Amino acid sequence: MEKIDLIKRNVQEIVTEKELLELLESTESPSVYTGYEPSGKIHLGHVLTVNKLLDLQKVGFNVTVLLADVHAYLNQKGTLEEVRKIADYNKRCFLALGLDPEKTNFVYGSDFQLSSDYMLNVLKLTCSSSLNRARRSMDEVGRKMEDPKVSQMVYPIMQAIDIAMLGVDVALGGIDQRKIHMLAREGLPSLGYKSPICIHTPILLGLDGKKMSSSSENYISVDDNEAAIKKKMKKAFCPAGEIHDNPVLALFKYHIIPRYERVVFERPAKFGGDLECKGYEELESVFENGTLHPMDLKNGAAKYMNMILEPVREVLL
Repeated sequence: MEKIDLIKRNVQEIVTEKELLELLESTESPSVYTGYEPSGKIHLGHVLTVNKLLDLQKVGFNVTVLLADVHAYLNQKGTLEEVRKIADYNKRCFLALGLDPEKTNFVYGSDFQLSSDYMLNVLKLTCSSSLNRARRSMDEVGRKMEDPKVSQMVYPIMQAIDIAMLGVDVALGGIDQRKIHMLAREGLPSLGYKSPICIHTPILLGLDGKKMSSSSENYISVDDNEAAIKKKMKKAFCPAGEIHDNPVLALFKYHIIPRYERVVFERPAKFGGDLECKGYEELESVFENGTLHPMDLKNGAAKYMNMILEPVREVLL
């Protein structure tokens, strides 16, 4: 796969692709960062950006993972001590998912976000950012935004300064991070920093076909055991022949096929025997035309997701 094709795989948006191509032409070691708010279990929504970091690592990017403990504290996710412990847990999960420990720089927000230089830059950016802009930036990622705290208005400003202080070329995140990234692109040049290139991954539906939510338990966590994943897959929303907004197919597109280009569905001989698919397009085709039954798709998803998550479970034992 060509370098640019691997970078663009399963990406919803690049701002801008022209800038990305210019970056790849100008340096052999570009840099990318993404931040994770330590706030509980790591689920497949988080793993989507980890998968993209793996792709970027393959094509030569230097990867920085920000364990954003101060951000989590400001977003009312716990005390600094509590979120720091969760950050350590997150780091172990990310490494077990395949990030190269020799090529991944893990940074805790509290290691640099309390310095005088950092805080001065935050204050400078608050002078050129409106309150409405800051609030809109937090709409998709903030907790209890119907009555936000002042800390949550500072949150997107800090995220912009993170990009500047880490000195990275590319900011990676889900599409829910777009407004914050655009604030950074527009605001950082006024402070003497470059605008980051932004890569955004899609937001996936939960296993029930609705918005992914911890309260609904409609997601797979990286520490779910084998039985739990099989149980969740049996109940997953998966209409026969439906290829749009199908959360089980999405598991193959975004999590399984990037790691296993060839997937095999084990079926009894009376149902046609084992079925092999090479690539997502072939899988989508055989499901849409009815060759592959929803239950076989679910069983295959459970098998491969357990293979992917087994190293994580071993680390967390």
